[in-house]
Amino acid sequence: MDKVLFSILLIVIGLVIGLVVSFVINYIRGSLISKKAENLINQTKKEIDKLKRDAAIEQKEEAHRFKMDLDREIREKKEEIKESENRLLQREESINKRDEMYQKRELALDEREDKLSEKLEEIQNEKSKVDEIKKEQLVLLEKISGFSKEKARDLVMAKVKEDMNKEISEFIRERENEAKLEADKKAREMIVSSMQKYAADIASDQTVTVVDLPNDEMKGRIIGREGRNIRTIEAITGVDLIIDDTPEAVVLSSFDPLRREIARVTLETLIKDGRIHPTRIEELYDKVCKDMKQKIIEYGQDVTFELGLTKFDSELIEIIGKLHFRTSYGQNALQHSKEVAELSGILAAELGENVALAKRAGLLHDIGKAIDHEIEGSHVEIGVDLAKKFKENEIVINAIASHHGDCQAISVISTIVAIADALSASRPGARNDSLENYIKRLSQLEEVGNEIKGVEKTYAVQAGRELRVVVKPEEVDDLEAHRIAREVKEKIESNLKYPGTIKITVIRETRAMEEAK
Repeated sequence: MDKVLFSILLIVIGLVIGLVVSFVINYIRGSLISKKAENLINQTKKEIDKLKRDAAIEQKEEAHRFKMDLDREIREKKEEIKESENRLLQREESINKRDEMYQKRELALDEREDKLSEKLEEIQNEKSKVDEIKKEQLVLLEKISGFSKEKARDLVMAKVKEDMNKEISEFIRERENEAKLEADKKAREMIVSSMQKYAADIASDQTVTVVDLPNDEMKGRIIGREGRNIRTIEAITGVDLIIDDTPEAVVLSSFDPLRREIARVTLETLIKDGRIHPTRIEELYDKVCKDMKQKIIEYGQDVTFELGLTKFDSELIEIIGKLHFRTSYGQNALQHSKEVAELSGILAAELGENVALAKRAGLLHDIGKAIDHEIEGSHVEIGVDLAKKFKENEIVINAIASHHGDCQAISVISTIVAIADALSASRPGARNDSLENYIKRLSQLEEVGNEIKGVEKTYAVQAGRELRVVVKPEEVDDLEAHRIAREVKEKIESNLKYPGTIKITVIRETRAMEEAK
């Protein structure tokens, strides 16, 4: 029991001692913190005082610096004002001197004016005396000669007028002769100069196109089983395929350059593709026809770009491109139009006319030929209608209408276009009359078949020795096909002139097609 009490007492004593020690430690720590805080506050106050002193010193220095700058500026301004005052004083002195000089000059002018007035009075007096003497002499001369002044003047004027009329007539006649000679010489020089400046290739359009083959086996694939492939190609394109002994080549024959080009592209695409059968031929033919429209537009855009012409309607650009596939006496119509535009521009430049307008008129002068096979009328009438439709300049319309002399030219540019057209057509090798007649005969041959009801399309092949007439199977039966062949034969015999014989083949084809889905 005593031990327990002793233990408890020891514990209580330990707790008391711990509390005392803890209190002492906290007190010592608090006093240390208070001292540190006081030291920190004192140090902060000292720094603040130092900053105040530094700021005051900087403020005084800044104020002193500002005062010095202000004093310097004031001194400079005073010096400038002083210099300005000096300049003004100098200018005032110079003005005073100039004023004195002007006053002296004015006095001298007044003196001179007085002298001139005196001399003028003397001259007037002398003139009066001279006039009196002249009158006396004139009266004396009239008495001596027996003529009055008016009568003498009339006689002199009549004589002078007679002499001048003769001289003027001779002068005018000489100038007219010289002008005619000079005009002829100048015109020849301008035309020769224009022809020299524009050098174009000689036209060499043909009616056949050669397609190269990778090997001779391809000929058999083009012909197809029982000739079905070659018949399909000839039927849809209207072009005659000539497959002979020429190695690795097939000849396409047609008078129409557009048909020939479509057939060439179609055949070359078939050769590259490798799948040659009637259905594929028709698919590629339709695709090439669509692509050819874009190519025609590119031809028109290229020509207008080369000539430096702008502001063409897109439809007119396409019509211009179609000229690439038209010929006139063997001469490519687009090349001819471009050549006329170049020559017109050169002649217009020589004469000081509007070069761009002359080129435009030259390019469009034969625009009617692009669609004259689609619309009735001469290419001149069609061209005028097209130009009016696309709101071309009146000078361009007149140039189209007058380039063959169908109407009177109303401007110099219209005459220039007619001259350029003649130059382009008459140069050596530009045109081939026999080729033009050949193409015209084949066109007339096709028109005979197209005029008959039930005919879908007509193609002249074998250089005009065969006419293939494709009819619409839903409108024409087999018996009607024979009647159409006979009708075409009779029209050809009665309306056309042709060498040899012409074979008429009427083709009626019925197809049944379904699509599996």
